[in-house]
Amino acid sequence: MTTPPSDQRPRTMRLFTRSSWPQARHLADVLRTETVGGALLLLGAAVALVWANSPWSDSYTRLAHWVPWPGGASWHLDLDVAAWAADGLLAVFFFVVGLELKREFVAGDLRDPRRAALPVVAALGGMLLPALIYVAVVLSAGGEGLRGWAVPTATDIAFALAVLAVVSTHLPHGLRAFLLTLAVVDDLFAITIIAVFYTADLQPAALFAALASIGIFAILVRRGGAWKWALIPLAITAWALMHASGVHATVAGVLLGFTVPVLAGPRTATGDRSASDAEGGLAARLEHRWRPVSAGFAVPVFALFAAGVTLRGSDLTALLTDPVVIAVVAALVLGKSVGIFGSTYLLARFTRAELDQDVTWSDLLGIAMLGGIGFTVSLLIGDLAFGVDSTTDGRVKAAVLLGSVISAGLAAAVLVRRNAAYRRVAERERLDADGDGVPDIYQRPAEG
Repeated sequence: MTTPPSDQRPRTMRLFTRSSWPQARHLADVLRTETVGGALLLLGAAVALVWANSPWSDSYTRLAHWVPWPGGASWHLDLDVAAWAADGLLAVFFFVVGLELKREFVAGDLRDPRRAALPVVAALGGMLLPALIYVAVVLSAGGEGLRGWAVPTATDIAFALAVLAVVSTHLPHGLRAFLLTLAVVDDLFAITIIAVFYTADLQPAALFAALASIGIFAILVRRGGAWKWALIPLAITAWALMHASGVHATVAGVLLGFTVPVLAGPRTATGDRSASDAEGGLAARLEHRWRPVSAGFAVPVFALFAAGVTLRGSDLTALLTDPVVIAVVAALVLGKSVGIFGSTYLLARFTRAELDQDVTWSDLLGIAMLGGIGFTVSLLIGDLAFGVDSTTDGRVKAAVLLGSVISAGLAAAVLVRRNAAYRRVAERERLDADGDGVPDIYQRPAEG
């Protein structure tokens, strides 16, 4: 019996083959974009809401409360799946945030105090006014729920940038830089709030051991070479010890990100290194590597288990008139926009600071409204303030979702109009190639 030629043999179909490197790299590049990251975040929240209010809601609850490692009690790691998503996966998100913060402080806008003043003041105004509005509303209703004053102070970077990316085709690039810097500073303050105000049962020995592990990580990450293998075990150890100390474990992710060097290349004669070296620094490479994990897996999974608010059988009228819900929605929608816009206006009014010549106050109003999208960190603070299983925590989640959607809708309405105006200007400039102020299509061609 003769063997058929190789080109005539039936091909064997292989299941679950590993994708080629170009395909994997393309997928990672897609996950790095704000639009895709925000879409996955929104998808996770939508699935959670539908699942938690479906006839299969019991399976959602059982999965969220399943404890995969009951033997971790001695390390305080006998956590259910929802807690692993909030404490574990979000540490990856905050590690990326820490890398981004470090780059901004070393080589970005925040290294120049004059350029950093505007977004820093805007971030402070966008945190103080929402907190004051929340406290005022809750106190006027009797004071129950004051512990959640920090819920509306945070802005979700991924979600806000995703909305901006969707509606923006011709908006000035400075708006994105302002929003990114504002959100980065906002996250820094939010992390500080979590560490200072939402730390319970502090264990000094575990905290010291966690900081020591982070210190060793900082030494080895600068040496690199043969010690690279120890970085991930050290990071996991630092996270576990930080969790055992009573400080929220995501703080370990930020501190680990802060230890990574930003600048690369040899020092100059004055001892400085160019800010352009940040593009090739270790912080940039690690951020490039871990951002797909954060945006494509960690944050969407957290949203899946954090946004599952059960509304079946609930009195929607009572929910919408609840003081905590009103406080969170008002703080996100009004407090954020007025705080960011107002503090920026006051800074420009009474100092020499001014907006870029390509940016108008109407543009800034749209960006200020985007600051009211307080999804990821706001949900986390709500869990820390009221407990995952409390009735108040469910109301806070519903309020954060409602406030974020309203803020996104209002911001999109403003920015779409501004984008259309910039598009018309760009179209006129394109048609008027000779720059004489008259569109070329209306001019007669030169004779001869």
